[in-house]
Amino acid sequence: MRTVDLIVNEIEDVIRQVDESQLEQAMALLDKNRRIFVDGSGRSGFQAKGFAMRLMHIGYTSYVIGETISPAIAEGDVYFAISGSGKTKNVVNDTKAAKAKGLAIIAATSKPDSPLAELADCTIVVPGATKSDQNRKSVQLLSSLFDQAVHITLDALCLKLSQRDHTSEEDAARMHTNVE
Repeated sequence: MRTVDLIVNEIEDVIRQVDESQLEQAMALLDKNRRIFVDGSGRSGFQAKGFAMRLMHIGYTSYVIGETISPAIAEGDVYFAISGSGKTKNVVNDTKAAKAKGLAIIAATSKPDSPLAELADCTIVVPGATKSDQNRKSVQLLSSLFDQAVHITLDALCLKLSQRDHTSEEDAARMHTNVE
């Protein structure tokens, strides 16, 4: 079997296990009147940035924790943390601080019993292998499978949000960065 096919098969297996009702629970906390702050480290941080960008394209006010242009968080905002292990120290500590300030917490993790999931008001479980898994079920290195599957899962969440909010392709295209 081709390596690309092995990877795609792994991603499909993980995506089939994502509980779509968890996306709907997250949607209940997300609306265009609330600022959304996303957080993640390493490759999960890259997924967080992609998610924040797509949220912006569909009309949400989103920020990435740690970026120089991100304002201070405040009560009423939403904090969306991504960590495959659910134990990433800075993500968990930032989430604790956000919870203490009264933010709604959404977590995307592969571990529903993790410290991050315990802090969350809503957890989206994406059961892809991570680097800390003892019994790895992936041919890919480190947390690649989680990173790929969480990207697709968060794109599905954005699609559901855009459908709920009646955001068209044209609406999203107007928000897309385009320097010509």
